[in-house]
Amino acid sequence: MTKDANAIPMAPMLASILTVAAAYLLGSVSSAIIVCRLMGLPDPRTQGSNNPGATNVLRIGGKKAAAITLVGDSLKGLIPMLLGHVLGLEPTWLALTGMAAFLGHLYPVFFGFEGGKGVATALGVQFGLFWPIGLAVAAAWLFVAKVLKVSSVAALVSMALAPIFVWIFWPEPVLIIAQYSITLMLFWRHRSNIEKILLGTEERINDESAADSPAATSPPAGMQDPPSAQP
Repeated sequence: MTKDANAIPMAPMLASILTVAAAYLLGSVSSAIIVCRLMGLPDPRTQGSNNPGATNVLRIGGKKAAAITLVGDSLKGLIPMLLGHVLGLEPTWLALTGMAAFLGHLYPVFFGFEGGKGVATALGVQFGLFWPIGLAVAAAWLFVAKVLKVSSVAALVSMALAPIFVWIFWPEPVLIIAQYSITLMLFWRHRSNIEKILLGTEERINDESAADSPAATSPPAGMQDPPSAQP
């Protein structure tokens, strides 16, 4: 038998597939639901906006519960990406890993596929991919939130800019496409917020309650440089 020179070795391929699968499963662990259960709070899927995310946990449980939820959701995106770097995954597999973690948060297999809107998990993915990307997105969120004081607008604007930041800091086509996909899915999950924004009824940020900011408790940058092959 002749060996195909273009074939990918089985071990690296298996590691890549397992990393993507693990990213989805980790993303499916709903920080909001678990935190609310442990702290004796109502199920966030049945209270407030019915969204299992940090902002809704802030409404029903306060700053501490929201901050823990925010960190947990961010780590779900950060950890798989850092693992991907450790394993030396190619950009295509890094892109799939980040999208898997994000989809796990949106559609968690452990919680009836009823997930959150994905802002914190997307930010974790961006920090894990390359920390300047995450830092730029977090800075955009903070700036828009400071000026307009509407959390959802800050999230939408910062994530709309995210593909541009990926293009600037790591101009790999597959990574840019993956970020566009994440941004589009995030906008879809925020369609009710977009409707409220257009009607002028969207809630404003309480200046004394910044715990719902994805930048307020940003995950560690990971100090991860992109591979030497990066332009």
